[in-house]
Amino acid sequence: MEFSESTSQTKILLESGTNELEIMEFTIAGELFGINVAKVREIMMAQEVKKMPNSNSVVEGVIKPRDEIITVIELGKYLNVPKSENPNNDIFIITHFNKLNFAFRVETVTGINRISWESIRKPDRVIYGGEEGVATGIAEYKDRLITILDFEKIIAEISPESSIQFENLDRLGERRTSEKSILIVEDSMLLSKMITECLHKAGYRNTVKADNGQEAWDYLMEVKESGSPIEEHVSCIVSDIEMPLMDGHRLTRLVKEDSVLKDTPIVLFSSLISDEIRRKGEALGADEQIAKPEIANLVSIIDRLTSK
Repeated sequence: MEFSESTSQTKILLESGTNELEIMEFTIAGELFGINVAKVREIMMAQEVKKMPNSNSVVEGVIKPRDEIITVIELGKYLNVPKSENPNNDIFIITHFNKLNFAFRVETVTGINRISWESIRKPDRVIYGGEEGVATGIAEYKDRLITILDFEKIIAEISPESSIQFENLDRLGERRTSEKSILIVEDSMLLSKMITECLHKAGYRNTVKADNGQEAWDYLMEVKESGSPIEEHVSCIVSDIEMPLMDGHRLTRLVKEDSVLKDTPIVLFSSLISDEIRRKGEALGADEQIAKPEIANLVSIIDRLTSK
């Protein structure tokens, strides 16, 4: 089952910066989970998986639909929940983000719902994995709670080479320390730490952290109300797209519509970047957009945007 219709609806929402997303709900061991539809390429009935030797324990193997080899991840095993009683009825959710495709085994797909980021909260740290757990948000929709999983973190643990690589910074050569202030807007503690460390290594030691778009916007309002030049506090904004309370597209729209803040450059640094998403970001005024593994390119972009 191709997912073109639902992803198209999501892209319309992202284009307008309405601070909404569409969540695909699915179950594992009777528990309800969710994934951003923008990460879903298609869903299909589970099929025979070819085992791969010496792979991660949660990797079932690979499948080859339409001459494309895709790694299959047993999501229930990763979450330490009981196996499905009827695995032949399971579903594969085929995802696409950070320019990679993966299949996640789940029990059922129950539907798609449009939800405001304002209704999504960061979960308590003890849920699903301690300080930096695998639950990126808890969405309240009608009479139920939906645990939104951090699929980027799951893939980063299984395939570290697909995540941010510090050594890529070495190709930039010798760097000088910059006094430019960079506002990092990222809800993942792990990714925020990695981005901050990378920027510090690249010479950008003056960084400010916000956990979501709303927190970033509140900070920008404080800076604006102080009356001092914006560039003294924020020379560039690096923002994720998927975040509780306010997403990166909504933040971009607010900044670019503000007469005082509009010249502050914004870089959308997200696993969702694709040709379609890029067009939406451009329409909202984003200065640059880049996929998360490309940390060296991010630094080069910041260099260019802050040198103007």
